[in-house]
Amino acid sequence: MRTLDFAPLYRSVVGFDRLASLLEAATTEAASGYPPYNIERTDENAYRIEIAVAGFRPEELNIEVKENLLTVQGRKPANDDSRRYLHRGLAERNFERRFQLADYVVVTDAKLADGLLSISLKREIPEALKPRRIEIAAAPSAPQIEGEQAA
Repeated sequence: MRTLDFAPLYRSVVGFDRLASLLEAATTEAASGYPPYNIERTDENAYRIEIAVAGFRPEELNIEVKENLLTVQGRKPANDDSRRYLHRGLAERNFERRFQLADYVVVTDAKLADGLLSISLKREIPEALKPRRIEIAAAPSAPQIEGEQAA
């Protein structure tokens, strides 16, 4: 696995330390492939994250958004040691998956069905930041002198 050194970036830029931290976090997050997930764009301003969480119940999952960081956690209780598996292919280990959200992206819904946790997101740009059309008023015409006709 290759690791990237962002030290030269920190030395040569000012004010972009958050961007470098995001890149560094993304490279370390990519090392863990569990659980697998999809990110889908469903509309111009809508997205969906689907995470494969087979074997997890809704009460074992936690979704939290704090400061543009979406965190999904799965916590399984300790296994029942009385069960004897001949083959154990389902990973029932704890996990934590993080997603950095852009400004004004909010979580609108979360559903668990068929082993997939589906999280819906939407970009909601405030009215003050949306482009708006400015009407141009025509300048009033020059006043006319009585008795003159307009040309």
